[in-house]
Amino acid sequence: MRLLFFYSFRNLLTRRVTTLLTSSGMALVVFVFAAIIMLAEGLQKTLIETGLDNNIVVLRRSATTEVQSIISRYQASIIETQPEISLDRTGARLLAKELVVLITLRKKVSNSLANVVIRGIERTSIDMRPQVKLSAGRLPKPGTLEIMVGNNVAKNFKNAGLGNSIYFAMRSWTVVGVFDAGETGFSSEIWGDSDQLMKAFRRNAYSSIIFRRNSNFDLPSFKRRIESDPRLTLNAMVEVEYYKKQSEMMAKFLRILGISLTAIFSIGAIIGAMITMYAAVANRTAEIGTLRALGFGRTNILFAFLLESLILGFLGGCTGLIFASMLQLISVSTTNFQTFSELAFSFRLSVGIVTKAMGFSLFMGFVGGILPAIRASRMKIVESLREV
Repeated sequence: MRLLFFYSFRNLLTRRVTTLLTSSGMALVVFVFAAIIMLAEGLQKTLIETGLDNNIVVLRRSATTEVQSIISRYQASIIETQPEISLDRTGARLLAKELVVLITLRKKVSNSLANVVIRGIERTSIDMRPQVKLSAGRLPKPGTLEIMVGNNVAKNFKNAGLGNSIYFAMRSWTVVGVFDAGETGFSSEIWGDSDQLMKAFRRNAYSSIIFRRNSNFDLPSFKRRIESDPRLTLNAMVEVEYYKKQSEMMAKFLRILGISLTAIFSIGAIIGAMITMYAAVANRTAEIGTLRALGFGRTNILFAFLLESLILGFLGGCTGLIFASMLQLISVSTTNFQTFSELAFSFRLSVGIVTKAMGFSLFMGFVGGILPAIRASRMKIVESLREV
């Protein structure tokens, strides 16, 4: 077995050009496959990490996003009295009634318009989101036309930096702070005083209610109680689950796109590997006969040539993953299909993606090499030695 491995490896080194070209084709396919799956992984991770396990989101029962949700002030006052809400050190309830609307801003690079989330917040909104850190300036003062923007908004959109003014809802809003929410969806939002934003957008209802649950909280029991209350038409879920659902449609689309493109490109890579291995069999007919004469069986010949193809797949997979891993340094932005707002996120490479990509590259090597290997193993000794 060891001898056959060195034999296969030596033959690949002897044919450096064809080895390089064939493995490069496989590397390109693996790169495309890994890149698109990394994109979907990055989107999903960004949205999931936006939420926290101990925060609960309350929306209108038929709404799937905060943009679609409407919660009246009366309904909000009922939710505020629920006993499962945690208290802060001062005894105040850790609950925030928030407004979420979309506005259009112009991008710096492309000069195109994109939707950006405006979130009307209360003081407790920041207290319940420890991942949000002020990186420049200060927090907006309640009751004023002041806003703070996520670092992705400040970086990617015009006139969204510290000290600039953004005009929307018939008013000019001053950017007094820039916050960093890490690799979460909040970094792509603009935050301001909830009451001022409701007046500006002429809204008399909230979009969502966020609260920190206490140790006695039981989600099924809480859901049954608010759903059975005739005064309420609301639904509740853990914040992490809410943002996970936000990512499902886009992530699924990207994965289907990745698999479709990879399937198309892989056909060419498999054909290239097959041609390479058929050529290797044709050029080494006498060599195969000599090996058979020395006592190597058909299975050994089959294994030797198949191993060459698998090594090609392995080299292509490693090369493709090396280049794909560099994409983690790049941040991209796209429209979230659920909210139709701009969302910035990064490529994410995980152990699962590495395993899938390497498995796929070895599969391409196996499919591309199995037929030439079978042909080599079926050659007769006498006919092969005639080529000597």
